[in-house]
Amino acid sequence: MKGILFFVMLSSMVMAQTEMQSYSVIQKIADAEIRFYPPVMMAQHTSKSQGSGFGKLFGYISGNNTNNTKIAMTTPVHMEKKTGENSMAFVLPKTFTDDNTPQPNDGSLRVFEDQGGYFAAIRYSGYTNKSKEKEHTEILEKLLLKENIIPSGSPKILVYDSPYRVINRRNEILIPITLEVKKNE
Repeated sequence: MKGILFFVMLSSMVMAQTEMQSYSVIQKIADAEIRFYPPVMMAQHTSKSQGSGFGKLFGYISGNNTNNTKIAMTTPVHMEKKTGENSMAFVLPKTFTDDNTPQPNDGSLRVFEDQGGYFAAIRYSGYTNKSKEKEHTEILEKLLLKENIIPSGSPKILVYDSPYRVINRRNEILIPITLEVKKNE
């Protein structure tokens, strides 16, 4: 029992020191938020098989890159599931830019600057799975429809915690949206 408690406390301390992707909450609507995400550098793996990218992405941040640079783990991990294609992406720390980010040695990875933008987000707890992802995507899509907010892309799953964290887990569904800015006449 002491071993499990130590392990849970250790993983909580490690995650507490992890840089989190920044965003600003623009508005709260029911259980959801409208957010603005600024541009950020990301490393991404895309494939036909689900879950195959974590090891390759972890290798990249562990030094399997053109500069042999070790890159700190950040949170959340972005996942996108489309018919016939799945992607996983790590957000790189804020210190990385298009000019100083090392390129991956693994040709199945790509590094790019995500342009950010406006998104609707809804949070859920526990370990993520297809059922929870579907349920919360549907809740968020219905809320957007009710609020006349226009989705502008596919949902993403954001996972904030290490698999070793058992309690107080944070996951989110993120849907890109179009916000019309009204001009003063």
